[in-house]
Amino acid sequence: MTPVNTDASSDATTEVVDILLYSDDVTTREQVQRAVGRRAAKDLPKIRWTEVATHGAVVREAEQGGYALLILDGESAKAGGMAVSKQLKNELYQCPPVLVLTARPQDAWLAASCQADAVVQVPLDPIEIQRVVAGFLRAQEA
Repeated sequence: MTPVNTDASSDATTEVVDILLYSDDVTTREQVQRAVGRRAAKDLPKIRWTEVATHGAVVREAEQGGYALLILDGESAKAGGMAVSKQLKNELYQCPPVLVLTARPQDAWLAASCQADAVVQVPLDPIEIQRVVAGFLRAQEA
């Protein structure tokens, strides 16, 4: 798995995977992190979350690279995750997978047209979002 890092804060070598989480709503960011947890599954590395709240910040962070997954809030007020997904997929060489959060199941087609790799509906179902995140992380291990 390419985007796994070594966490120097512990005595033993611990694998860590980086996930970028974009939403202009702090409550949404907290809900995602709470739903996914410190690990998406027991057999996967710990997650190091990077939270951003603006369009510019998510683009800057994504351009720096090293993320296993980008989780974008499709309901953000200013620059929605769907538009950001399309931008990043068109502008970044080897853009990481993108998971977009939507409020309505009917928006899945729009997220797909914005090149999102997956969609999860809010309010979040912790089991569903863990399954989706774990699937992306396992696919990168293969």
